[in-house]
Amino acid sequence: MMLIAAGWIFILLAFGGFALDRTINSLIERNFDDQLSYMLNAMITSAEIDQYGEVYFNRPLGDQRFLEPNSGLYWQISGKGHEDFPSRSLWDRTLRVRGDHFDNEPHFRDSTEFAGEPLRVLERSIILPGSETRWWFVVAQSRSSLDAQILRVRSILLWSFVVLGMGLFLMAVLQTWYGLGPLRRVRMAIKDLRTTGANRLTEPLPLEVQPLVEELNALLAHTEKQAEEARTHAGNLAHALKTPLTVVMNAATAKAPDLADTVIREAAVMRRQVDHHLARARAVGRRAVGHSRASVGESVEAVLRAVTRLYERTRFDLDGNREALVAIERQDLDEILGNLIENAAKYGGGSVFVTIDAAPQAADCEIWVEDDGMGIPEEERVRIFDRGARLDTGKPGTGLGLAIVRDVAEIYGGSVELAESEDLGGLLVKLRLPRARV
Repeated sequence: MMLIAAGWIFILLAFGGFALDRTINSLIERNFDDQLSYMLNAMITSAEIDQYGEVYFNRPLGDQRFLEPNSGLYWQISGKGHEDFPSRSLWDRTLRVRGDHFDNEPHFRDSTEFAGEPLRVLERSIILPGSETRWWFVVAQSRSSLDAQILRVRSILLWSFVVLGMGLFLMAVLQTWYGLGPLRRVRMAIKDLRTTGANRLTEPLPLEVQPLVEELNALLAHTEKQAEEARTHAGNLAHALKTPLTVVMNAATAKAPDLADTVIREAAVMRRQVDHHLARARAVGRRAVGHSRASVGESVEAVLRAVTRLYERTRFDLDGNREALVAIERQDLDEILGNLIENAAKYGGGSVFVTIDAAPQAADCEIWVEDDGMGIPEEERVRIFDRGARLDTGKPGTGLGLAIVRDVAEIYGGSVELAESEDLGGLLVKLRLPRARV
């Protein structure tokens, strides 16, 4: 910010100084030229033709410098076929006259015809009464005084603009330093947060950075929640693996005859536990990325193609809006629907009915999975979501399917509810997932 301010100050002052320099120099030169024009007019009004056809002044010019040799102010009248009529200040020198054209109007030019003395020259062609000669009236003045004034003005402008630029830059530096002060206070507060072990920024800070502080506190709360969830899931996974490992260890120590079957059974339990926690970890990671979307119809059809091969005698029906989109990753949606439809086929009586977007007017997209099995008693519908909870132990399973469904759905802001199917008489699972933004 300071470098940008310095750059803009330099550019603007450079352009402003250049424009001001040209304007003031033009005014100084115009004033200088006006004096020459006054002298030239005085020469023309005083000039007459004598009886011999030569030009002369009927009254002397008022400026004393015309009488002092090499004074820096000169005049001269020249005519073709006549001797030059010069001022005494020219002494033994002669002004060069451009006689190749007729200047009806005064003409200014710069000349270096005198060594070491640049001149500002004004000349005009006049035909005086009583003469047919084209007379050239020339008045010249040394540019030394003009150049000295211009140099003086430029020096004053340069130093003025340097001081002005330094002042503006210092003001910009102070403004930037003062303006960024609240951010330095935030930095110090974060440093104290790290060193003291606090979990929130509680120091009163200016209103300009208060939204930043609020977002930072929200981020800290989110990070703390994620860390707590990670610790919880790590503890849960360790606890879930501890029991199967203990069973395998005891069977191995006792050299049980069914050791191989025990290892296979408990290894399947451990693998399912690991899959459960990996599914949660993947869902949390994908949720953090955001902008997830999946087609419910495509996911249901893919799951039904897979489950139909496992349960060939089960009838699967699909209805509803297959174009519905939900804000969830496709892999996680397949995981949820796979667990629900497979459970319905496993514990049902041979019929499974899936309805997509059962409540089109609701804010969330509802997916119903119904079966014609025995259902779940109302008093058991909360406990069944616990990890390892099973009501029918006669069929293979780990009791983690509904727990995975609930956990992944909640990660994406959805929910799962159990009820009784009015059409099939078995279990009705109502899955609610947030709709994807179009």
